[in-house]
Amino acid sequence: MTIGSLLIIDDDETDLFICGYTIQRFDPTIKVVQALNGREGLEMLRREQPDAIILDINMPVMNGFEFLETYARDFARGLDGPAPLVVMLTSSHLGTDRNKALQYDFVKRYFEKPLTSDNLKALADIIETGRP
Repeated sequence: MTIGSLLIIDDDETDLFICGYTIQRFDPTIKVVQALNGREGLEMLRREQPDAIILDINMPVMNGFEFLETYARDFARGLDGPAPLVVMLTSSHLGTDRNKALQYDFVKRYFEKPLTSDNLKALADIIETGRP
């Protein structure tokens, strides 16, 4: 299985551009949907069913951890099929942030910015095998 679509949630437009560019170079058939904060990301999930979510931590309006709490409560059960898995993509090098994110079963990996083709290969492998 390849990656069909990704939701990228990040407030930094430069990081969104880099993610989009890297994804299109990796596989130009991947549909990319973007949101500027966690709240917008949740709204997108009501309309879109991506294979995975790439999530930043530090954002205004609703940060990545607030998104994860709401996602766990409202979306992670996957009532209409499997829920999209989540990978973190952040500039935070803090072990506490990593541990806090990875406590959620649906968070499969914690990548540090910038997004790379190796990150996308790992994500494709997770989607295909179901294992991080």
